[in-house]
Amino acid sequence: MFRSSGLFALLLIVLEWTRPGLPSPLRPICDLRVLDHFIKEARDAEATMRVCKEDCSIGVPLMVPLTRVDIGVWEKKNMAEQAQEVQTGLWLLNRAFISLHTSISNSALHSHIDASVRNIASIGQVLRSLSIQDYVPTVSGIDLQETWQVSSAPELFQVHINFLRGKVRLLLANAPVCKQEVS
Repeated sequence: MFRSSGLFALLLIVLEWTRPGLPSPLRPICDLRVLDHFIKEARDAEATMRVCKEDCSIGVPLMVPLTRVDIGVWEKKNMAEQAQEVQTGLWLLNRAFISLHTSISNSALHSHIDASVRNIASIGQVLRSLSIQDYVPTVSGIDLQETWQVSSAPELFQVHINFLRGKVRLLLANAPVCKQEVS
């Protein structure tokens, strides 16, 4: 089984790209099983982090995205606003994982953190494959009402899982490029 989901996503992209007769080198990745793979890896990491005690404590609380989704509010947003919210959340999670990496000394736990960082980068590739424009937020541009703080590694991984299962899944499932392929 792949432990490196970044490699898994890259393999999917390369396989799609090398198929003969494709007009574009980057085909949309609309299969939600790719996301399910990232969610499974996050769950495995969260289970590992749940059993560690002092090795998983965080000295300074980490800012993460809110994971709750009000479907009515979400559906009223246009695709660009949804994508910006997801990319901001992924950016916050990436920053939190990098901070966690520096605060934890256990090298066995580092592999889970590193895999999560690679997964976030791979999700960015999936978003680009769907023609979703890159958005890189700044700290000053973050809406603090859309964030909260975690103080342990298990909490961070739980937020990661919930964010993937919620906002990321909604964005990918409703991407216009994917709906065109189904039609």
